[in-house]
Amino acid sequence: MAEAGQVIFISGGVRSGKSSFAEKTAMELTKITHGNLHYIASGVAFDVEMKDRIKRHQQQRNEGEQQWETWEEPYFLHNLSTVFQPNDIVLFDCLTNLLNNRLFQTEERLMDPSFHEEVKKSIIEGILSIQKNCHTLIVVSNEILNEPILSSDLVLVYAKLLGRLNQRVVAMAKEAYLVEAGVPICMKKEGDDLAFRDGRSM
Repeated sequence: MAEAGQVIFISGGVRSGKSSFAEKTAMELTKITHGNLHYIASGVAFDVEMKDRIKRHQQQRNEGEQQWETWEEPYFLHNLSTVFQPNDIVLFDCLTNLLNNRLFQTEERLMDPSFHEEVKKSIIEGILSIQKNCHTLIVVSNEILNEPILSSDLVLVYAKLLGRLNQRVVAMAKEAYLVEAGVPICMKKEGDDLAFRDGRSM
């Protein structure tokens, strides 16, 4: 059985520069693997602002020297598990949107703990299904727990679920970074005993 690809986890707050760092990391890796660049977008354009943001990001990726193939998948990552090759680099942006989309697929079970576990398990299985079919899967997420949490049961459930998902992906990741004000800080790197190193020196 072929060896599974590696996972790189990148998180940060809103407008922290995490997506730009993730894209740069993906492009650098393809120079080594000579595989294709893939972008999995989980965002759903609910309003004009979101549509403009998605379009702007697509244009920015297409303006570079390297070409991206974009896949829109807001719910089930395993739907894409067979489209990648062993040398491909896959950037998934982002875990935060995917969790949000899955939770609000059915309002009847929003506060059902068993449904939360189903969603968490499904997302992790989706990530694993892609990981085993590509060279590197880069997972982008948000650090919403650093922001003030409103006193809403649903918001608290969402924050806890995202926190657990982030921890699970970091546990399986070869590298993990926290991006603050455009500066990537290395939280984990296999074979490296120095945690929280400035990502620019890696």
